[in-house]
Amino acid sequence: MRVIAVLLLSLLMSIAAFAQRPRTIDASATTASSTTAVAPAPQTVKAKYEGGVFGHNNTMNGTLSFDDDNRRLLFRNKQQKEVLFIPYDAVTSAFADTQKRRPAAATAASHIPFYIGIPFGFIKTTVRYLTLQYTDPDSRASGMTSFKLENKEILASVLKTLAEKAELTARGEVYIKKRDDTVVDKTIP
Repeated sequence: MRVIAVLLLSLLMSIAAFAQRPRTIDASATTASSTTAVAPAPQTVKAKYEGGVFGHNNTMNGTLSFDDDNRRLLFRNKQQKEVLFIPYDAVTSAFADTQKRRPAAATAASHIPFYIGIPFGFIKTTVRYLTLQYTDPDSRASGMTSFKLENKEILASVLKTLAEKAELTARGEVYIKKRDDTVVDKTIP
């Protein structure tokens, strides 16, 4: 009886091992998805400033604009007053960040007693951010800031347009500014 059980177990394990083999990937599927064209960004998009620029601590709703005449990314508040800007030349990297967040209403509803609120704890929304790293050429201060944008398509188009205007290079999903090798750091002996 033990011999039959061992043989049966060996047979089941060999079937399970066969099912775990590596699978091949169709090369045409990966090249088609990487060559999808991104539409150019509109001149102005709705955005929510999330923080990161020195002197602007509060989050605020407004618009993000490409100011090509002055070569800068400009954020205006709801009253269309200029709040902050980041020069294209100051941007050192940019990427699209996606996070899953629980809305405040779902958090509050999840605390309802008698197991009624438990399903509300599983509600999450996708939030999309344009995240920028920059170095101010005047003060040599570096920072990171983010802007919450409406949807995936707007985020992709704004990121691509900003990368082109700031002369950034794609490195995977992130756009970076390549460092100039002609500048030598004189602090190292």
